[in-house]
Amino acid sequence: MTRNRRRLGAWLLAGVVLAVVLTLYDADRTGVSDPKAAPSATPTGAAPATVPATGGTPSPSATPPPPPSAGAGGPSPAPSATTCTSPGACGYPDANSTGPRIGLERHDTGNLSVKKDGTVIKGWDIRGSLDIYADDVTVIDSRITSTNWWGINLRPGFSGLKVLHTTITAVPGKGPDNGGVNYAVSNMGGSSIEVGWCDISVFGNALSMGQGDLHDNYVHDLVAFRNQGGEWQHTDAVISGGGNKGRLTVRHNTLLNATPVDKGATAAVGLFADTGVVSSVIVEDNWLAGGAYALYGGGPGATGIRVTGNVFSTQYHPASGAYGPVTAWNAGGAGNVWKDNRMSDGRPVEPAP
Repeated sequence: MTRNRRRLGAWLLAGVVLAVVLTLYDADRTGVSDPKAAPSATPTGAAPATVPATGGTPSPSATPPPPPSAGAGGPSPAPSATTCTSPGACGYPDANSTGPRIGLERHDTGNLSVKKDGTVIKGWDIRGSLDIYADDVTVIDSRITSTNWWGINLRPGFSGLKVLHTTITAVPGKGPDNGGVNYAVSNMGGSSIEVGWCDISVFGNALSMGQGDLHDNYVHDLVAFRNQGGEWQHTDAVISGGGNKGRLTVRHNTLLNATPVDKGATAAVGLFADTGVVSSVIVEDNWLAGGAYALYGGGPGATGIRVTGNVFSTQYHPASGAYGPVTAWNAGGAGNVWKDNRMSDGRPVEPAP
């Protein structure tokens, strides 16, 4: 009898232990460890934090500072989800996607005058400059280090110049105009030229022309200088003086002007009516930064100006240019279009009325 009671007690105790274990196991499955009961600080699938580009290496911040105004007065619109941190990271040209693709041979040319139609200069490391008095000249996969006031200059009456995959720079402090290295590529001819995939630096007005096809170039590190009159020379990554007969297309370039305003900074793209009315210009899908304003839009008489899909970067100034992203825009000009332009943190950019 005693043995039977002990056996029954043992079975009851085992049953109690089993019931407790089952209860704890069920609680663990249905409540205590359920992710819904204690959400993580960073839920799975959440987008990473982003900040506007400000130069240097950006640091993610849980609470980024309030964005500056991108337009002309009034409160800033809320940033969009699209943020660009640097030209290369956002698909725009930089040092890795421009310049020569082959080995170069040194040529100490001085100021070389090219007078044979169809000349092709390829694989040259030029210490000097090129003065073009011929049609259909091509400069490709080369490097030019100039001590003149230009790198490549197309003279009036000639056409068909192509400058591709070439580095064009200068020696600061050299040149006839008190170190006035003004134009990396100057189009004095009366027809369009092509400049593409070029790495351009130092020259105060890097790409100067009324008509041309400027695409996939990286313009950077412009150098401020005083002219012979002692005044700071104006600096622009792209400059056009108006009065052009053909079309100027500025598409998918990185155009940087870090020059301080008190040392002559004007624009990343400067469309000015200096020699005539500005007309028939496309400024599309570029990365623009710096200058007094990043873009000068041609002024009151400008017509046929299309500015679309550009990124106005804050890497030098909170408003892209020191005073704002754009000025001198003629909203009422025939054929003028302003569309889908934004700051590098995603805020839309609209010109002043």
